Amino acid sequence: MWRPFERSLGCAFVKLGDVFNEGALAAGKPLEGIRILAVEQMQALPFGTQLLARLGAEVVRIEHPRDGESGRGSVPFMIDADGRRAGATFMRNALGKKSVGVDLKHPDGKQLVKDLAPHFDVFCENFKAGTARKLGLAFDDIRSVHPKVVYLSVSGFGNTIASPYDSWPAYAPIVEAMSGLYEYKRTGDNPPLVGPAGALGDISAALFGTIGVLAALRQRDRTGEGQYVDIAMFDSMVAMADLVVNFWSMGLRGDRQAPLIMDGFRARDGWFIVQVGREHQFERLAHTLGRPEWLSDPRFATREGWREHLDDVIRPALETWAADKTRIEACDVLGRDGIAAGPCFGPDDIVADPHVAARAMLVEIPRTDGEPDPVLVPGNPVKISGVAQGPETYPATVGQHTVEVLSSVLGYDETKLAALRADGVIN
Repeated sequence: MWRPFERSLGCAFVKLGDVFNEGALAAGKPLEGIRILAVEQMQALPFGTQLLARLGAEVVRIEHPRDGESGRGSVPFMIDADGRRAGATFMRNALGKKSVGVDLKHPDGKQLVKDLAPHFDVFCENFKAGTARKLGLAFDDIRSVHPKVVYLSVSGFGNTIASPYDSWPAYAPIVEAMSGLYEYKRTGDNPPLVGPAGALGDISAALFGTIGVLAALRQRDRTGEGQYVDIAMFDSMVAMADLVVNFWSMGLRGDRQAPLIMDGFRARDGWFIVQVGREHQFERLAHTLGRPEWLSDPRFATREGWREHLDDVIRPALETWAADKTRIEACDVLGRDGIAAGPCFGPDDIVADPHVAARAMLVEIPRTDGEPDPVLVPGNPVKISGVAQGPETYPATVGQHTVEVLSSVLGYDETKLAALRADGVIN
């Protein structure tokens, strides 16, 4: 069991309801007044809408009234207050959002969403390409009832240009593989290492979608016209893995690598990473390791020489120097000498890290299934002066806000709600 780092605020992690920089509360948040209607699932869109919610937007997500969105069915999971599964993917992407349960396959459900749309600035979805059109909820459908809408689509391969992959479903590792990222570091006949950076294919698409929404809102305010933001996860990963094609185009092909030191080395308690890519950095490394003779050694006269003699000269010297040091101690010395280095952390290191605590980068969600330790999810990495951080709110149960939203936004009374509920349109 992990033992949390007790930070100076008296609690281990950010708790739901915590507010930081309370003096900025009166100033509000930059996206207050922006309303977002999201038909979303898993992470490629929900990560982005959660970020927008943290910056002040009101986010209402549409889910199936019985099962909720598919991220709730992911593993690992806990059992929520309604006795349903709340999967890890859902839990880490659902803070600060409202949930409305609507059956989009029911004609009245589709109409209900179209009735809601004009009351929101942004409509977004991350179905497989073409699904929103089949449902009657594509950009043109929503624009017909809301001409000034900012509409965001996130899909594997986009909606606006025909792709040979249009029929393919896509999850994060699929587009990560297609971006060249997995081949870039694969060696010999070993299989690719899948998911080396978590759900990068999802998060990159969500971030580019967030940028697109913010730009489209600005454009809408300038022109008065609705905007369509179309994000392909494959495109996003080509951008994130930019060096794959860029280096290839500049001659680094086959087994050729960039001529720099960018490798892992052993310390007393684990691994740390060092990057040296400039001559003055190599000079500093030589002095730190007590190897000034390297500076006149013809083997190291070029950056290519650094790589050629990494394993037979540089690695033994660096690992001998670090053998009596912890990862942190080694990186601290290297960093003070102007050499970029960082320890390879595991999850137990991260939850005990003072930087992570001081920057409020882990949020604890109390469990509802009797387990003693909370679920931990990332906090908000966007820190803005004059803007308060938090409060975070508990992930909503399926349809928790159905009555609240439909009555306040559309003016539905209990008779109308009961009729929709009886027909299975809402929960």
